[in-house]
Amino acid sequence: MNLKNALKFSISFGLAILLLWFVLKDIKLETLWENVRNANYFWVALAGLMALVAHWSRAYRWKLMLQPMGYNPSAFSCLIAVLIGYVTNLVLPRAGEFARSASLKDLEDVPFEKSFGAVVAERLIDVLVLLFLIGLNLILEFNRLKSFFLDLIGEKIKNPLLLAGVGIGFAVIAFLGFNWIKNNHPRLEKYGFYNKVKKILGELWEGFSSVRNLKNPRAFIAHTLLIWSLYYLMTWFLCFSLPQTANLGPLAGLTILVMGTIGMAAPTVGGIGSYHFLVGKIVGLYGLDPQNGITLATFMHTLQGIIFVLLFGFTALIISFFIKKKK
Repeated sequence: MNLKNALKFSISFGLAILLLWFVLKDIKLETLWENVRNANYFWVALAGLMALVAHWSRAYRWKLMLQPMGYNPSAFSCLIAVLIGYVTNLVLPRAGEFARSASLKDLEDVPFEKSFGAVVAERLIDVLVLLFLIGLNLILEFNRLKSFFLDLIGEKIKNPLLLAGVGIGFAVIAFLGFNWIKNNHPRLEKYGFYNKVKKILGELWEGFSSVRNLKNPRAFIAHTLLIWSLYYLMTWFLCFSLPQTANLGPLAGLTILVMGTIGMAAPTVGGIGSYHFLVGKIVGLYGLDPQNGITLATFMHTLQGIIFVLLFGFTALIISFFIKKKK
């Protein structure tokens, strides 16, 4: 790990620990542990199975995106690469996507830039699905969520006009920079670095645009729906594991999924702290006290964000070593 990555990890890890301390400082840890120890682990096993199927579906969707570019890796190799990517994110946030593409290159010799471009496209599609779920959640639970978002976000935005001005400024700078590169393109081609960046960006764009040339778009849509349906059911079913949260309804499951996904996307190691804060706070809208809310958030994150990831990820790493050795 170089100095830059070490610094990035240290900041991310420090932020995670700070948030986790803030969330747990008023919680009775012995009560939390007692509740977790007495959980119904049938629902945990079912959630683990759903997580594995969701990972396989994500791997198969990635395979579909690579086919228009002339590559047809096995779904098993894609699954191994996806799982390696997830476990890498536990060590270095945002590095999992790079590790996933690098692993597939080792396993199936798919060019890194093209598979990574497909990963970028896949992430963009997932962001669009998440935005849809956020909108749906706000519509279905508007009265509950209105006060939460006002408390969490509304008061932090002191000057919306300033934020809008900064955004417009960045857009203008980006537009002027793009035009300058376009007008000076023949002169810039004399430099090897420019040509190398241009080639990499071209291959990334080919991977990104593979969505438009899918050979089986119906399968792609079906797997996208399957992935997020399993995420939802896995989240809701884990609520049944704890007696204090077993009565949470399907709308509560949707709210936890949305807030948990946002928490996992935060720049902390494995979503630690950010997931606990958002999920632990949001379930208070459904009648849970802080102790039971944090217990549920800790239970879910430990299973979904750590144990399942480590179990599947390290198994995938071991399998990948045997595949490479056989080759």
